[in-house]
Amino acid sequence: MYGPDRVTDEAVSERTAFRRAEKQYKLYYDQDSKSSKKKKRPKRVDLSEVLDFKTISESYDKNGDLPPGIVPFQCGFDRPVFCLQNCPGFYFIPGALSIEEQCRWIREGLISFPQPPNRTNHNAIYGPIHDLFIASKERKVLVEDENTLQSLDSGSNACVSNEDSHRWEFCEEHIALSRGKTHKSISASVLIRKLRWSTLGLQFDWSKRNYNVSLPHNKIPDALCQLAKRLAAPAMPMGEEFHPEAAIVNYFGLGDMLGGHLDDMEADWSKPIVSMSLGCKAIFLLGGKSREDPPFAMFLRSGDVVLMAGEARECFHGVPRIFTDEENAEITPLEPLNIENVKVASGLMENDEVFEDI
Repeated sequence: MYGPDRVTDEAVSERTAFRRAEKQYKLYYDQDSKSSKKKKRPKRVDLSEVLDFKTISESYDKNGDLPPGIVPFQCGFDRPVFCLQNCPGFYFIPGALSIEEQCRWIREGLISFPQPPNRTNHNAIYGPIHDLFIASKERKVLVEDENTLQSLDSGSNACVSNEDSHRWEFCEEHIALSRGKTHKSISASVLIRKLRWSTLGLQFDWSKRNYNVSLPHNKIPDALCQLAKRLAAPAMPMGEEFHPEAAIVNYFGLGDMLGGHLDDMEADWSKPIVSMSLGCKAIFLLGGKSREDPPFAMFLRSGDVVLMAGEARECFHGVPRIFTDEENAEITPLEPLNIENVKVASGLMENDEVFEDI
């Protein structure tokens, strides 16, 4: 698994058009400095070929001009909707969410979406964690106690357990320190920074790459369902409504990327993917049905919405770059509303809605 065959596979994958595009836009640092990675300057990237639907929309509103290969979609939607001639079923809605809506869903994404029974990437190690964001604000520490019969001190709360029946509990920093190195611990603020995904509605089993209907779950919040219905309208057949049953929320930090993939685990591919972007600007790659097909690169900004339906459901796509630097992050409109002391500059959140009849 880890020998020459793996190296050969990686070398081959780097020769695909999609992989070359990922490497073209991925975050790399200048190597002329011996300072820490955080202080190194990102290498400059040629962004001249990246589609900018914000600029495209502004130009279209002003004089009706559009670049070759991009067409407006007339559907009576309350925002401009654009399509790619060479990718049927792909829709881009720039600025679909207001600043207030963006702040609301960033807040929900950090406070409500990771709440059990919704699963996150932390479940495998720590089990279901309650009130992670609140614990982070209160500078709490998650402590492991291998003695399942022993409760922690009175200054602790929110006991959780994982599949190994270990007990984990948030407690004050001084209590965690008093236990020394005999108990494993990790601060809530670190767990927030390491949050990478959460699942709403029907829960996705990443180990088996399918939806596990036996896992406990709540329905997707009604307000989010209604928003998804409204946003999905351009990609829906006339007279039909979108009824989401599951969603995957991806959280991105400095240097993170989402590799090229297909969303192919749903039984019914006739329904669209509704993807909402929140936070820092990113680059989105939309390829074809093969990794050999050269992908389109486009900017994703906070409030943008992407719909993938029909043939576009079969196209490889990914996010090779998140811009967190001041020059490119473009989160200034969100900063005055600083949600619950959240630094939205830490990354972009993407909410992929999936569907009825899974």
